[in-house]
Amino acid sequence: MPAPHPAALRVWSGGMHLVLEYALAEDYLERRGALRADHLHLARAAHERGELLPAGALPDPYDRALLIWTAPREVVERFVAQDPYVVEGLVTAWTIRPSSAVVGRVSTRCPRRRRAAAGDRRARGRAAGSGR
Repeated sequence: MPAPHPAALRVWSGGMHLVLEYALAEDYLERRGALRADHLHLARAAHERGELLPAGALPDPYDRALLIWTAPREVVERFVAQDPYVVEGLVTAWTIRPSSAVVGRVSTRCPRRRRAAAGDRRARGRAAGSGR
């Protein structure tokens, strides 16, 4: 099993993660199209580094978004400062709060490493089954 990504260990080792909550503008759905590719590129890069876990808007109404982080506060703040949704006013307010998961398991391993490990397990399974 691969080790957790180093960025994840800094926060998760204490059982905590950070929740970034965005308050969204009333016209969020109408305006997000022009900025969405850049926003998703930024979010996916953080996810690939193992810093960002689940993230997304809350529908009906689309007035909030939640992003769950394993990274230190400075990393989350840097994301906010660069996020085109914030820069262009689709986010009207934001907060970062610590949270402790008490039920369930939140993975802190880097997604790229998880995919690689899954590929290794599949290859070992094929090799083991080829001698039948």
